[in-house]
Amino acid sequence: MTKACRFTVYKLSKMPTMVGILLLLVSLFAVLPAQAASVYMTQDQFLTKAFGEVPAAKTYWIQAADKARGLKLLGHPVAGLRTRYWQVGNKTAWVINEIGKEQPITIGVVVEGGKVDFVDILTYRESRGYEVRHDFFTRQFKGAALKGDKLTNRIDGISGATLSVWAVTNVSEWALYLHEQVVRAK
Repeated sequence: MTKACRFTVYKLSKMPTMVGILLLLVSLFAVLPAQAASVYMTQDQFLTKAFGEVPAAKTYWIQAADKARGLKLLGHPVAGLRTRYWQVGNKTAWVINEIGKEQPITIGVVVEGGKVDFVDILTYRESRGYEVRHDFFTRQFKGAALKGDKLTNRIDGISGATLSVWAVTNVSEWALYLHEQVVRAK
């Protein structure tokens, strides 16, 4: 057998092994769980919890001063020119998306009288850190107010969920600031 023939036979004999390895790799990627969003509460469920029924949405137009404050509170530039909120009397509700590590977390914050009434995680899209959705974490925000650029309540972190904890904390501070602007405008 010539050298070229032996090489061709060698390549063909290795082909099933390479195809097998390729199929194994493809099947491994196929069975890896795709990170789907975990919806814990819809926006309407959140608003019903806050107000008893869903009030009409309102729009807050974000001004230059708001963007400057938002940069301090959120740690990044404020996206968009406006944000939606819901209000009944002195109670406002805010549904805000904030990036945890890589994906947005949909966070609902209800503010009454300048203090957080409650915080809920509506949708969580990250692969870890989902513990922020639990009551043991979110109840820390109850009664928190904004003093300067920080919450008055001390928020305990969760090991492995640091960025998600920061996201919920920052959104709570932002919601308190926005509530103050809306109430002051009346």
